[in-house]
Amino acid sequence: KNLTFRYDPTGDILYVDVCSPYADQESEEIGDEIIARLNPTSGEIENLEILFFSKRWNQSLPLQLLRKGAFNPS
Repeated sequence: KNLTFRYDPTGDILYVDVCSPYADQESEEIGDEIIARLNPTSGEIENLEILFFSKRWNQSLPLQLLRKGAFNPS
């Protein structure tokens, strides 16, 4: 599976998706204003919503979303 990145400039939210969000997913705040949408069966992260994205972005530094292995698109 591929990761899809979408940015909503009005809400200042970066969406990172493995699949399209769906009603049965559970939501959990996994970091400061970072919302994960979880698969209800496996508990795996399928979508991320990074709120206030432009305030987090610093082009001179890499953006660290999650620790390695926490978001598996395969």
